[in-house]
Amino acid sequence: MNWKAAIINHDKENRIAVYFEKDETLNNRIKQINGARWSNTLKAWHLPDTESNRLRFKLPLAADFLPNTEGLAALQQFKNWLKSRRYSKNTIVTYYDAMKSFLTFYNKKPFVEITNNDVIEYNNNYILKNNLSASYQNQIVNAIKLFFKTVHERKIEIEKIHRPKRSKVLPNVLSKEEVKLILNAHSNIKHKMMLSLIYSCGLRCGELLALKPNNIDSKRNIVFLKNTKGKKDRIVPLSPKILEMLRDYYKMYKPKTWLFEGQQAGNQYDSRSLQQILKQALQKTGTTKPVTLHWLRHSYATHLLESGTDLRYIQELLGHNSSKTTEIYTHVSTKSIQQIKSPFDDL
Repeated sequence: MNWKAAIINHDKENRIAVYFEKDETLNNRIKQINGARWSNTLKAWHLPDTESNRLRFKLPLAADFLPNTEGLAALQQFKNWLKSRRYSKNTIVTYYDAMKSFLTFYNKKPFVEITNNDVIEYNNNYILKNNLSASYQNQIVNAIKLFFKTVHERKIEIEKIHRPKRSKVLPNVLSKEEVKLILNAHSNIKHKMMLSLIYSCGLRCGELLALKPNNIDSKRNIVFLKNTKGKKDRIVPLSPKILEMLRDYYKMYKPKTWLFEGQQAGNQYDSRSLQQILKQALQKTGTTKPVTLHWLRHSYATHLLESGTDLRYIQELLGHNSSKTTEIYTHVSTKSIQQIKSPFDDL
């Protein structure tokens, strides 16, 4: 989504203005933020100038929204520790920002004096008060536990920090007919190839973009995925139809470093551009569902299950650590459900 945010003075009050072209999804999301108001004069939404809103719209934090000197030093040590343990860049950024938010909330208190009650207060008076999601709260809990493991003099009891109760949300799944429409929407072979490979191999967006030409083993009909989520390597089967498409794609584009490169040779394809490719496909097919790239991965797993593939194999193909993660697809598979006869038919 293309948007721009800026700190403004509106009606003698500091506010955050958010400018974007007409986008119903973003419009609805901003409406949910506490204190959000539309301005006909500005032709933009404007929100309270708070730390959470600055973080949400990637604006620099003011001095009042930063941890104290001691906290900043501890944050840097925490970041260095994460790097030395070879956490991914995304995880480091996520945990660092989460802890910065938490320590800012207690910037008048030495962090070694923070207790479990302070975590509860933060959850109630910051996360819940600002209508932040349970997944964000879970990230905070992960960060707090890891951070305080690295602080030896502390009053907090890590094992007593509780996670928010997880919502039992089912994955979104498309029918095979819907998938076919989306994959065939583009005539551009590169765009079609990327979406097709995500579905045919059940890839995450980052896994697709990290592929190199030598990850495709055409003799064994497999794709070798290196250093994926959880620092794991795995292999997935390569469809003969996909292999033919890949050969045509390779002849046309001749990628060097990455299998899918940006406009400049040697540069990795941008994830936002890939999302735009899907968005354009949805527009071309008239699909109104809020489909994301991850829906294609969910659909791959569900369609495998419905065709009789053992759940243990699906777990391996998706790279799940726990079988419980994979079992969620049994709740969205319609193969058995469709065979159940409603008692209404016997009335």
